[in-house]
Amino acid sequence: MDKFEIAGVEVSAKVLVVALKSNGQMRSSEFDNTAAGHKQLIHFLRRYSQTVRVCMESTGLYGLDLALALDTEKGLEVMVANPRSVRHFGEAMMKRSKTDPIDAKLLAEYAERMPFRAWQPPSKQARQLCAMARAIHQLTEMSTMQKNRLHAAGSTETTPKIVRTELQRSLNNQQRSIQRLLKEAGRVVQSDSVLQKRFQLLLGIPGIGELSAVQLLGELVLVSPDCDVRQWVAYAGLDPRQYKSGTSVERKVRISKAGNKHLRRALYMPALVAVRHQPHFRAFYQHLRSRGKLKKVALVAVMRKLLHGIYGIFKSHQPFDAAKLFASPIDVTDFREKPLAI
Repeated sequence: MDKFEIAGVEVSAKVLVVALKSNGQMRSSEFDNTAAGHKQLIHFLRRYSQTVRVCMESTGLYGLDLALALDTEKGLEVMVANPRSVRHFGEAMMKRSKTDPIDAKLLAEYAERMPFRAWQPPSKQARQLCAMARAIHQLTEMSTMQKNRLHAAGSTETTPKIVRTELQRSLNNQQRSIQRLLKEAGRVVQSDSVLQKRFQLLLGIPGIGELSAVQLLGELVLVSPDCDVRQWVAYAGLDPRQYKSGTSVERKVRISKAGNKHLRRALYMPALVAVRHQPHFRAFYQHLRSRGKLKKVALVAVMRKLLHGIYGIFKSHQPFDAAKLFASPIDVTDFREKPLAI
């Protein structure tokens, strides 16, 4: 078995800082976060070893091109670590200072000491769909803010007409952009048989329309295909986090929020609609409320239950059936942990 050297890469919008541990020595360098800089970084790694395990944090789109470039190189393995896990590791290692070179060295130590989980790159269609889904969300938030500005501007006669006109024009442009992105996302979905099938299965779930289906699918395509349902829940950050010490210290169980915030956001509205209009989910929600659970606590439980349902239809390729999630309208046997707080 080849001996792997270890490297950590700290990613920012413009700069990549790499720390390579080779033959017991730590070597550092800095490169531009561009296609040319990626080639230079790979050449730097190859100078010391043909087999290197590279650890970087999940930093959204800033590190995606680098991860893809490294993944295509023979002898190089990539791990994309959860930033919160790396931060906690640094705290355990008593790292008090924070600079890019220090962070790169910390990532190298993390890769050396922690289990190495190789990154599985999503397909081109998956990356396109994810980017469009997140752009739609950003534009939707901007559109909401613009509506609020327009409402405020129209509440007083002192606002010049041109201000209201320009605000309305900007709002119309944002909404047209959302529709164009939705149309293009649909084209991407139709170009891939797996995405097409999953999209149709999502539309069959009460509370999930075209927009929610695009946003959910855009995040779920990033999940490794070999993950089980518990890993899905952890990926969404909906897994419980307990804090208990001895017999006197025990805090409320809360969700970890250590996962994909975009997926949690995409689950929120479908869960809210399901609670209002789907009998099984409504009964499940009301049962938790009747036990004294807060509204947000019960809704998080519904979000988790909904994610279980999505996992089931993706694995079975069968339409959604709420009865398979609930043995009876108020069955909570699948909700073994304490209801979660947020």
